[in-house]
Amino acid sequence: MRVLDALWRRPNGASVRELQGDFPSAAYTTLMTTMDRLHRKGVLDREKTGRAFVYRPRYSREELETGAAARAVGTLLGHGNAQPILSWLVDTVSEHDAGLLDELERLVQAKRREKEHDR
Repeated sequence: MRVLDALWRRPNGASVRELQGDFPSAAYTTLMTTMDRLHRKGVLDREKTGRAFVYRPRYSREELETGAAARAVGTLLGHGNAQPILSWLVDTVSEHDAGLLDELERLVQAKRREKEHDR
């Protein structure tokens, strides 16, 4: 995530050398390996510029966070009983910001109307 944060601050991307200043305690080769692994996993795009690669995030922060949340919740819901995850979500949302409960309710109602309209 720290590598992605550093790259999201650079809209034109960056080489390993250009990012090295953001990671003073990491060896150049460690940062290079990390960025290469993120590229192989499909998280970063890269383009050869001269002798170096310039890396760019393939996804925005929002896209990455939404995808991670969707995979996690999908996995939890795929195990059968959804009640524990739903209870946890409501509890966590209310502890974080009670106003978000209203937003959650609004989203549920909007989804219900959408589903009824599709019938």
